[in-house]
Amino acid sequence: MPVSYRLTLRHCRLETVASHRTSTSKGRLGQDGFCFLFIESQQAEPHVPSNLMSHEILSVLEYMEKEKGISRADMIQTIVGAITHAAAKGINAGQELKITIDPKTGKLDAVTLLTVVDSVSDPTREIHVKAATLYANSPQVGDVIEKPSSDVSELGRIAAQAARQAIMQRVRQFEKERLFDEFKDQVGNIVSGVVRRRERSDIIVELGKAEACLPARERSPGEDFQAGDRIRCLLLEIENTARGPEIILSRSNPNFVKRMLEVEVSEIADGTVFIAALAREPGFRCKIAVDTRDPKVDPVGACVGSRGVRVRNIVKELNNEKVDIIRWFPDPVQMLHEAIKPAQARNVTKNEEERRITFEVAEGDLAIAVGRRGQNAKLTSRILGWRLDVRKEEKRKSAFEERRGMAVSTLLNIPGINPGLAEQLVPKGFTTLEAFDGVSAEDLMAEGFEAEDAVKIIEAVATARAAS
Repeated sequence: MPVSYRLTLRHCRLETVASHRTSTSKGRLGQDGFCFLFIESQQAEPHVPSNLMSHEILSVLEYMEKEKGISRADMIQTIVGAITHAAAKGINAGQELKITIDPKTGKLDAVTLLTVVDSVSDPTREIHVKAATLYANSPQVGDVIEKPSSDVSELGRIAAQAARQAIMQRVRQFEKERLFDEFKDQVGNIVSGVVRRRERSDIIVELGKAEACLPARERSPGEDFQAGDRIRCLLLEIENTARGPEIILSRSNPNFVKRMLEVEVSEIADGTVFIAALAREPGFRCKIAVDTRDPKVDPVGACVGSRGVRVRNIVKELNNEKVDIIRWFPDPVQMLHEAIKPAQARNVTKNEEERRITFEVAEGDLAIAVGRRGQNAKLTSRILGWRLDVRKEEKRKSAFEERRGMAVSTLLNIPGINPGLAEQLVPKGFTTLEAFDGVSAEDLMAEGFEAEDAVKIIEAVATARAAS
């Protein structure tokens, strides 16, 4: 007896598939939640009940529309195309089939298109004019009539598999298109999802009906999430891969903090306050410069919130990453003073050509200005857009020390006076040649000089006076 295969579309749950897998059936579960059953019978069935086929097709249409968001019209077009293609390779090879599906009932109608002729040479495409009267009124040679097909579901095994693959491929294509259309306008926005699993170092996050990837490179150092955790991320981009569109999330991107501020601070959302510059070292520190379009609104106070509640929510979301919110100034030097507070910049010099600012800070403020691992200086440089050279302030000599140094230099110009003698003479009031008027060696000895040195000084002064 001949063996035939019937392509059956049936929506079923994973746990119920086993009930269909008997000795007379072979089942395969599709990845979209419905399975295609290839029923093998010992005797060819002459006809498949139309109500059974309609119910199965209707189940697929309803499932795809509700669970996958694929319209009935698109799905019907896919199923019709797949069955038509499969039938053309099966027992209906050579025939021109016209298949329609009712979107409300799922009823499948199939007809064979035949050309009316007076002499039949190809039975698969032609019909005699007398036989055509069974299907049309007063047919004429050359007319195309529709002959109802009773065995549209009687396909060969290879044809049935081809139909299944075509439908699955089209469903995957629908999924890719829907995924891209749903999220393409959300790139750059904050999305919320639930952590589902890990794949190597990446975290897979469920965003409604779609899954997104949070790579290790887009997480802040020290961040770790477990399955079931609800997290917020920046939808960074949608990558087109061989497997289809892949949603990439980020929590380390500076725009993540920017979007968080827009969510938390209503003044930023309505445009009264705006973020002029932002720099971030993910997991450690973030520096944000804000300004206002309304002089009556304090931009820093608006971002910090009452008792710091707004910025505290952001810090909590960033796992206690330090957030500095400062006032923006267009002048880079003024901005520098604001950015390194409470440290104070001194002796600031600006090189316009090299876009470099050099400044000094007190020894006690050096650690504050530079920050841990140099983070404060790095972030300040990024905020300004200028390179920074920070140095420890050198102690300046007092006016007395400067005058004393000048006096020592004057005495050293006298031949025979060495630095040691000059350092001894200045504190005793001998700072110039005129200071030695009327002074003798005995006077110098009375001031504590050795006799030999006193004589040497007097002789050197006399020689210098004679030379002048």
